[in-house]
Amino acid sequence: MQQTQLDIHLHIPYPAVHAEGPNMQYARIMLDNIGGGNSEMSSVSLYMYNSLVASEPAVAAVFREIQTVEQRHLEIFNQFAMQLGENPRLWTQRGRRKVYWTPGYNVYSRNLPVILTDAIESEQAAIRKYEYQAGMILDRNIVENLRRIIQDEKRHAEIFQELHRQYCGNA
Repeated sequence: MQQTQLDIHLHIPYPAVHAEGPNMQYARIMLDNIGGGNSEMSSVSLYMYNSLVASEPAVAAVFREIQTVEQRHLEIFNQFAMQLGENPRLWTQRGRRKVYWTPGYNVYSRNLPVILTDAIESEQAAIRKYEYQAGMILDRNIVENLRRIIQDEKRHAEIFQELHRQYCGNA
């Protein structure tokens, strides 16, 4: 399969990023999307690694493309964190303290089936997380952005499932 056969980009614009006003509860949710274990930073860093070690050039190219989409998500959540009143560092809130993002959150494998299975599971976890957030956050613009990002994550999961079927058998 050539990379051009997979339409990675949805070609649907993202909503503007304008929080209704400061809200520390929502800001901390955005921090977790930035620098938590299941975060956009985790995806960006892992997909960069995967693009370097994937044994199939077409798979490596897909990881590079999806990494750029995840970087856009990271930027959106950073902007929201700032607008909501938080410092958008690569960290999350645990109790009363901030915990910095670590590359230890990622699964580093050179085995293609493991790489793709982990990518599928990570995308599915992000979908669940963002759907939960969209159901609890009352700021309409944040919810619109979450729903748009969910569309990307669903597409990424589909792509990784297709790559798994093609290169590894069943997904």
